[in-house]
Amino acid sequence: MRPDPSRVLEFLVELLNTPSPTGYCVEAIACVERTFAALDIPGLMFEHTLKGALIIRWPGERNDAPRGLTAHVDTLGLMVKEIKPNGRLKLTQIGHFMWNAVEFEGVTIHTAGGQRYRGTVVPLHASVHISRKGGEEKRTEETMEVRLDARTQSAADTRALGIEVGDFVSIDPRVELTDTGFIRSRHLDDKAGVAAIYGAFLGLRQAGLRPSQTVTVLIATHEEAGHGGAAGFPADLHELVAVDMAAVGEGQNSDEFSVGICAKDAGGPYHVGLTQKLCALARQADIPHKVDVYPYYSSDGEAYWFSGGQAQVALIGPGVDASHAYERTHQDSILHCAHLLAHYLRS
Repeated sequence: MRPDPSRVLEFLVELLNTPSPTGYCVEAIACVERTFAALDIPGLMFEHTLKGALIIRWPGERNDAPRGLTAHVDTLGLMVKEIKPNGRLKLTQIGHFMWNAVEFEGVTIHTAGGQRYRGTVVPLHASVHISRKGGEEKRTEETMEVRLDARTQSAADTRALGIEVGDFVSIDPRVELTDTGFIRSRHLDDKAGVAAIYGAFLGLRQAGLRPSQTVTVLIATHEEAGHGGAAGFPADLHELVAVDMAAVGEGQNSDEFSVGICAKDAGGPYHVGLTQKLCALARQADIPHKVDVYPYYSSDGEAYWFSGGQAQVALIGPGVDASHAYERTHQDSILHCAHLLAHYLRS
């Protein structure tokens, strides 16, 4: 049930390069649906929610205790808050991140009329030849702006381009696959998780197997806003495994080479029985895994619970370093997650 690594990574790179800040995910959802449909799995069904999420349903050998998986395709991003008198753009964050994490990063402005313009996030005092304030100035919404790659010197010039307050701004992912197996990119949270679910489906398909129970997959589009997994699952769901990144860093048990299994995060403990089941499956299949606690983290599994969901919920994911900044993981972590998910679906 181990998936073909090249196909999983090919899908991940395509998805990472598809812009999808929270609320602006049409292209990414289309990419996911197209890729899963290409597996040509008999009986696989697709549905779109009114909110824009994708539901994928795979009938299992039984349907007396249906299961769910969820991962989110939406990412951090920005939105135009104000068009400044000099024609540059003041921003507001979509999701939460440090402003210095996007300093001098390339961005694309997506207008309501369908135009796309390039730009760069810069501090107000970007040149050391003009001001000594730049190095000391705190990076905030008030001190950062987008320098457009267009001839504009006034708000009127910028508006004439079709740019307006409320336009989405996507941040360049800068995807790189190294010859040592690392993946450097923004938005591995949580496109690496989506790739892991794809890998599980691919592994089962290649092995000529299907899930033991019917499984419903929700590819959410509003996780970074806190409500992606709040709806979309059947009422008789028994278990839900959220697939999101495992946070790697100082004081954490997770790493970039194994499956992270979250016992507790900011929303409290996950279901002990389902968490232990996943740990047991990993041990039985000799899949490297680490149990961890994430103090400043929440998932769509909790959004499901907070909305009244009754199923058991657990959380796993590939280990991601420097989350909500320029992130990194290793292909082994994603493939191990896919392998564990395949075993879970067959259990």
